[in-house]
This record gives sequence, structure tokens and C-alpha cells, in this order.
Amino acid sequence: IMANRRVIIGDKEYQIPEKLLSLGVIPILGIAFLLWLITGVYQVGPDEVGVVQRFGKVNRVAQSGLRYHFPFPIETVKTPKVTEVKRIEIGFRTVGKNQFRTVEQESIMLTGDENIVDAEMIVQYKLKDPEAFLFNFVRPILTVREAAEASLRTVVGRHGIDQTLTSGKLMIQEETKTLLQAILDKYNTGILVVAVQLQDVSPPKTVISAFKDVASAKEDKNRLINEAEGYRNDVIPKARGEAQAMIREAEGFKEARIKRSEGDVAKFSAMLKEYKKAKSVTKKRLYLEAMEDILPGIEKFIVPDGEGGNLLNLLNLTGNKKGDK
Repeated sequence: IMANRRVIIGDKEYQIPEKLLSLGVIPILGIAFLLWLITGVYQVGPDEVGVVQRFGKVNRVAQSGLRYHFPFPIETVKTPKVTEVKRIEIGFRTVGKNQFRTVEQESIMLTGDENIVDAEMIVQYKLKDPEAFLFNFVRPILTVREAAEASLRTVVGRHGIDQTLTSGKLMIQEETKTLLQAILDKYNTGILVVAVQLQDVSPPKTVISAFKDVASAKEDKNRLINEAEGYRNDVIPKARGEAQAMIREAEGFKEARIKRSEGDVAKFSAMLKEYKKAKSVTKKRLYLEAMEDILPGIEKFIVPDGEGGNLLNLLNLTGNKKGDK
């Protein structure tokens, strides 16, 4: 078995046969130099970029493929993934498949109306500037988490608890995303926020029963309001319709009375005109018409005045047996 000797060149380790080391210093140095040059070969993946540093200063950015740089310590290369979407959890941690652990120091926060809510959020991000991401700040995961937590607390503090728990979630997500991106851009982190998603927003567990009672009372309030509005919407149109009907009926009665009064006036005027022409005849006709109205359905006999009148006219000479007349 050929014995090997461990040789470290740069940041890599090589196993060199001892027989090769016995050849002499110059061949060994040549082989070592060749191996040193080979260490400059590197691979950039399709989802990566290669950021090459020369003596610690960024020299160039290499795209995907097989590349070469001067070996260490002249040049070094870092290959961050630029298309990978990374994930940060705020207020909870995933500890296993479908298992989560709550982090209350991150999730408990105050709303704008000084109520307490328990908010959990996921932030998805990727790199837009690899150079800035690598060299402008340290501990990127912690930085993004703390910036996201601060952004969420700021946005939740601008809204009331009703908006936070119900209708305002989408608005809170968008405002948090905008604020978080502004903070990361301010510090030139080279990070692009892809999405911000609220996982769960609820009252703290210690007071959730009280919140349920409040929510139930609000539902009862809204139900009663809706019932009252429904009753109002039913009664008011009916009342308006009845009012319009009464107005139309009164207007019709008014017109009828006016027309009847005008007719009575016209009738009286015509009668007065005839009365002036023949007072006695008109007076007698009016008297007979009045008696006809007063005694309807009864047979009546008219006995003329003066010599033309005779009580014999009242005798029942016709043999009619209808009774008294």
C-alpha cells in the first residue's frame, strides 16, 4: 500500500503519495504550483452568480457555468443563490411537519386603539443585488426578521383591532411589505421582498373568550340594526304610499266638491232665471218636486185650488183595493 502525506494548499487539502515527494524540491514545487492553479476552477450554478474578490475587494460578477479565478489568496469567490426565494417566519417557527411553535415575544403587539393581538407572518424574499447582500451587512436572516417584525408592529399600530382581525388584513400585508422594502433599501441590503403573508391574527389566548363575547355582542348589535333598517325600509314606503293615496283622494274629493258646487250654482242660476219669468209656476214645480223627494214610492193626488177642486176626486171610484192613499 502506497503511503500518502496530507498537504494543505490554500483552503483545500490534498493527499500526495510520499513516493512523489521523494523526487526532489523542484518537481514537488512544480506539482504544488500546478495544483494551486487548479484550485482556481469553480462552478457557478444556474440559480447562482459568482462574486469574485481580489485581495478582499469585489472585482467582478460571473454568471453561471464553469469559471476560473486566481487561486487563494489572490482571489476568492462566493456563489449566492439569486433566484431562490427564501422564507422568514415572524411570531412562530416550524419545528416539524405540520408542527409549529409560537414565539410570543415577536407575535404579541398593540393595535392603534390600544388592544393586544397575536399576529404571525411569513416573509418571502430573494436577492436583487448579490454584492450588496454579501458585503453591506451581516447576519441577513436576523436583519430581515427584525426589520419585518418592526414593520408589522408599525403597521398594526396604525389600525384598529377590528380592521386587524377582519377586513384590513390584505391592507396590512401590503403596507407591511412596502415599509419592509423601504427599510431594506435604506440600508442597501440588496434584498427584494417577494411577498408578505399574515398567517394568523387573533386575540391572545388569555382573553380570547372575552373577545368572542364582544364579537357576539357586535353581531347582535348589527343584527338588530339590520332588523330596524329592514322595518324602516318596509314602513316608510308604505306610509309614503298611504300619504300619497290620501293626498290624491283629498284632491279628488276637492275637485268633486268644486264641480258639484259649480253645478249647483249653475242649476240655481238657471232656476232663478226661470223663477223670474214665471214665479208662481216655478214655485209650484219646486214644491211638487220637493214632495216627490220627501214621499217617494207613495201614490199622491193633486187637488186643484178654487172651483176646479172637488173632494170627489179623492173617492176610490175605480175599485182599486191597494189600500189607503
